[in-house]
Amino acid sequence: MLKTRIIPCLDVKDGRVVKGINFIDLIDAGDPIEQANFYSLNGADEICFLDITASIENRRTIIDVVEKTAEKVFIPLTVGGGIRTVDDIRNLLKAGADKVSINTAAIENEKIIFNASKKFGNQCIVGAVDAKKISQNSWEVYSHGGSKPTNMDVFAWMVKLEKMGAGEILLTSMDKDGTKNGFDLELLRIASEKLSIPVIASGGVGKLSHFRDGVIIGRANALLAASVFHFNELSIKQVKNYLLKEGINVRKQL
Repeated sequence: MLKTRIIPCLDVKDGRVVKGINFIDLIDAGDPIEQANFYSLNGADEICFLDITASIENRRTIIDVVEKTAEKVFIPLTVGGGIRTVDDIRNLLKAGADKVSINTAAIENEKIIFNASKKFGNQCIVGAVDAKKISQNSWEVYSHGGSKPTNMDVFAWMVKLEKMGAGEILLTSMDKDGTKNGFDLELLRIASEKLSIPVIASGGVGKLSHFRDGVIIGRANALLAASVFHFNELSIKQVKNYLLKEGINVRKQL
């Protein structure tokens, strides 16, 4: 049985970790390299960096962060934000990323997922999906950091991403992001039923029971969180000990 992964997410802007609510109202949350190293030493299964500004001038910044992090951190590192080409993916993998998360670029050019998975292997390619609820059992895909509606159905798009070669899906509920009200369990459950690749739950975790529900009800394979870790409301050790008591298989602390 696969172990449920606990993944701290570090949103990076201008070389700093930031965090907001519903993708806005950002506040500083620390140095990304120091935080990644701290989480690695304290039981994180992976680290996720998202370059949320992702402009051309910031691309070198995130590559520097990845290179310096890879020198210290020896757990898988996923990097996303502003990726447009297979060369962007290659550069991040060369810098030390283990996986690359692709969102807007895949919407604008579906071939990037296919080409990248063929070139680097689907284990390196994460399809990132920002979902906003529009009605009962219906969610719309948003692009450009959650700022642009696409008129695309979330589930149809995720199935397509899998067929094109994505090795897993990072599914973020825009409605839940930063609220600490819990994951969108309905969104996760339907996604997990429709896909055969792993689903990473993102958006809304605020207390220990939310992690459990993400697995038991949402059927997620991995759980991503930011605020509760960055601001020391919960530790990864607390989360893992709780999940073990709830009968959920996780990698134990060293």
